[in-house]
Amino acid sequence: MTGLPQPPRTELHKPERWRPSVTVAALISRLDGDGQVRFLLIEEHTAEGLRLNNPAGHLDPAESPEQAVVREALEETARVFSPSHFLGVYLSRFQRESTGEDITYLRLAYAGTVGEPLPDRGLDEGIVRTLWMTLDEVRASAPRHRSPLVLQCIEDLVAGRNYPLQAVTTHPSVTQAGPAAGPVN
Repeated sequence: MTGLPQPPRTELHKPERWRPSVTVAALISRLDGDGQVRFLLIEEHTAEGLRLNNPAGHLDPAESPEQAVVREALEETARVFSPSHFLGVYLSRFQRESTGEDITYLRLAYAGTVGEPLPDRGLDEGIVRTLWMTLDEVRASAPRHRSPLVLQCIEDLVAGRNYPLQAVTTHPSVTQAGPAAGPVN
């Protein structure tokens, strides 16, 4: 309770339930021949113009977060992503400049590795290119990031944050065909 007066709740006056957008992100790094650690980002068209982001996207119905991050990384980088560990859960709020829409994102971030780009696979619509950037380059490009979580997740990866993949559990009811079973809690 916030201590603020609340309107009476009746069947006729129910506040709209808050529903954040659930997204996943792939944090990918490699050590280059020059001894520099580089991070794989994507450059994409957004309503706010050209932005940099971690390979990321929305959780789709009937998939686990781990399945979603593998799918999103493939769609946005044309590379197969192999998650090695769970990085964390991030909650952020964003107001779209073009429409004023207020959106809250719940991001599940995974770290892992990718192979080389698949030769017969293009990048998702809206993705301009992939870039391997040093930490200094990522920091310097912060005004072009799609959200503050781009840098926050990379900083957490560099700091050594990691949890086992089993930290995120997907109940079988999520991926089963047909209607969900059991009571809603």
